[in-house]
Amino acid sequence: MRKTSDPSISRRAMLYRTGAALAASTAAGGMGPASGATTETGDGAPPLLIPTWYYQHFDADYTREPPEEGFGGWKQTTLEFSRDHTAVVVMHAWDAGTAEEFPGWWRCVPYIPRANAVLKEVFPGLLAAVRASDLPLFHVVGGGDYYKELPGYQRARAIAGPPAPPLPTIPSDPVREKLNRFRSEHVFVGRHNESDVNRGFAHVDFPEEARPLPEEGVAENGEQLFAICKERGVNHLVYCGFAINWCLLLSPGGMAEMQRYGVMCSALRQATVAVENKETARDQLCKEIALWRVALAFGFIFDVDDFVQAISGRD
Repeated sequence: MRKTSDPSISRRAMLYRTGAALAASTAAGGMGPASGATTETGDGAPPLLIPTWYYQHFDADYTREPPEEGFGGWKQTTLEFSRDHTAVVVMHAWDAGTAEEFPGWWRCVPYIPRANAVLKEVFPGLLAAVRASDLPLFHVVGGGDYYKELPGYQRARAIAGPPAPPLPTIPSDPVREKLNRFRSEHVFVGRHNESDVNRGFAHVDFPEEARPLPEEGVAENGEQLFAICKERGVNHLVYCGFAINWCLLLSPGGMAEMQRYGVMCSALRQATVAVENKETARDQLCKEIALWRVALAFGFIFDVDDFVQAISGRD
């Protein structure tokens, strides 16, 4: 599979829930039996024919050590997708300011420069092509109030109706609070970075490359995203934004939540980055693993150039 260099990080509230949420997304159907394929779209418009990456997670070969080396691995073929039921969604594309403005945020979220490069180098051509095509463009937001006045958000909020009541939570206790504080100080984000992170999110905004147009749907959670998908007849979301192994999977409006609504979720390889760690950042291994996870549990992977060419109708 073609490789590019980009990384990412995400919001503090999702950090200590990662393992449980990943397990939940698998239990929601990601590892279930494969559904039957069909070449019938049932739509008036001709189908999109897109070169598509998928991962063949079988057959294990027990003559090898490890047996997984027998898997087929990454493969590419051209598949049909419905123009009437597919949308692109930009998730958590933020203007995170500069390292001089918010040094502590940049110290604990080092994907920001690479995300900025994606915004400048990939997003303009990608979003222009989507806007010129038949596909809707949606936006998933969060982390501040920067979107509350947008007409696309006001509409999504209206058609989604009142929010569902929050899930009940287990009461905390002094020991648990000490553990939470330890994690905040020693795992992420670090005591000396907290102030800058909070200030950064208080000033977060859309980057110019990803600012929604008035007619585009804007959702802050899965209920709202489902509502605008239902209104447009969308059952397949193609994600871009930041980060592929964090917010795009686990935050409100991410793949794990939308899969529970029956939506297929795919991703654009060059239009995202991943949360990396000290051991993985050089080779972007977390991004590679996240793309495999999307292909295995949620949908497919597209190269941006192939996707743009397909939706633009160019041979």
